[in-house]
Amino acid sequence: MCGIVGFTGKHQAAPILLDGLSKLEYRGYDSAGIAVRDGDKETEVIKAKGRLKVLIEKTNGGESVPGTCGIGHTRWATHGEPSETNAHPHVSENGNVVAVHNGIIENYRELIADYDLADTLKSETDSEVVAALLNRFYEGNPEEAIKKTVSKLKGTFALVILFEDQKDVIYSTRNVSPIVATICKEGA
Repeated sequence: MCGIVGFTGKHQAAPILLDGLSKLEYRGYDSAGIAVRDGDKETEVIKAKGRLKVLIEKTNGGESVPGTCGIGHTRWATHGEPSETNAHPHVSENGNVVAVHNGIIENYRELIADYDLADTLKSETDSEVVAALLNRFYEGNPEEAIKKTVSKLKGTFALVILFEDQKDVIYSTRNVSPIVATICKEGA
């Protein structure tokens, strides 16, 4: 079972994401990654194979990744071997969509064929197919792209998504797999 953490606010996101992921450490996983936004700059994605400490070292505890909005993921492999390429977050071919996923997309092979996605994918995961499909349906309205994508998915999932042109906004949706969202208005 994978773990997902997201943060958007006034503080630097990477250290908060790494701390959140560390709380999930007991669950066991083979890789971890974060995606962080710094204003109008391109979203920075950092992934590491192995335990979370590898990602923490790679990012200097998150200090080397500036930005106040981001998502993080710890992966327990269901599709594809443990590797940085198969680790989350997954980014669409043009960089417009960044997504993390918990669960299994049972019809990912069919989606690859139906939407001619094979040439856009870099990983061996069902999760990257979701990012590619979101990107395929995205025409400036995140909610519509998410609705269209989710209507095509078979399986259980929790998705947390960043759209490149939607600064400081994190989107999420789920089917069976749990998601907990909180809002803190003081000091966030």
